[in-house]
Amino acid sequence: MNPIFKHGPSPQSRLILVLFCSALLIFFDHKMGSFETARGFLQSLVSPLQYLATTPKQLMNWTSENIVTHNNLIEQNQKYKINELRFSEKLMQLDNIKQENERLRLLLASPLKVDIKNMMAEVISVDSDPYTHQVVINRGANDGVYEGQPVLDDQGIVGQIQNVGTISSRVLLITDVTHAVPVRISRNGIRLIATGTGHIDRLTHNFVPHSYDIQVNDMLVTSGLGGKYPEGYPVAKVVVVNQDESRTFAQVYSEPVAQIDRLRYLLLLWPEKPAAIFAPKPKVKNNTKPANKDVKNVG
Repeated sequence: MNPIFKHGPSPQSRLILVLFCSALLIFFDHKMGSFETARGFLQSLVSPLQYLATTPKQLMNWTSENIVTHNNLIEQNQKYKINELRFSEKLMQLDNIKQENERLRLLLASPLKVDIKNMMAEVISVDSDPYTHQVVINRGANDGVYEGQPVLDDQGIVGQIQNVGTISSRVLLITDVTHAVPVRISRNGIRLIATGTGHIDRLTHNFVPHSYDIQVNDMLVTSGLGGKYPEGYPVAKVVVVNQDESRTFAQVYSEPVAQIDRLRYLLLLWPEKPAAIFAPKPKVKNNTKPANKDVKNVG
């Protein structure tokens, strides 16, 4: 019977044989380059396995980078949106400040008389009653405001002070039905009365004879009569002239030059001190004595 396992060379012999073969292979490869082609072929065979081995790591790195980048993009986008809102709000504030500066500049450049004291005021409330045209300003008795004081904007006459409080006052606008202002046509000096109609864009002029020389686009200015408004300030521009002979008087309407529906900043005028208007004149005593009682008045 033959044995199943045969005895081969000893392990020491095998080790010596392997070392000898390795030395030969190293010698031929290093000196003669005999295995370059074989190495390249084997490298080509192994490369797909290397790629497959490194694919999970690359996939994990790619996923991690994309997740971090996506989160960064979301965070940056949120910051950009917040900054955009802030910039938009600041831009609106700048536009509002620019408009206010423009209105203030126009108001300060309004045609004021150099010898008339004035003060700037701001509208803080508008009367909600549709049948009255009044506004409330932030100036009162503490600022020297008095009833009947003229008020204007950068275009012309707005109205007059109706009621005075400590720190605020109520202004009656020229378009109110209870308000009337003496005016004259700047072109020829004809005097009229401008009365409010309850409409912000219309004044009426009653009892105008047909003989009056009135034309459309005539500028109406304060005449100075009545003692309320100083003379020469713009009030309205004539828009309608109807000289129907079948009527007793001509129909004349004008449009206020002041921006009644967009009032924000106003000017208060002090044409004269209120005390000087109503104060009684001091009585002058006659302390002179005749030099000689016997002298007679001749003539």
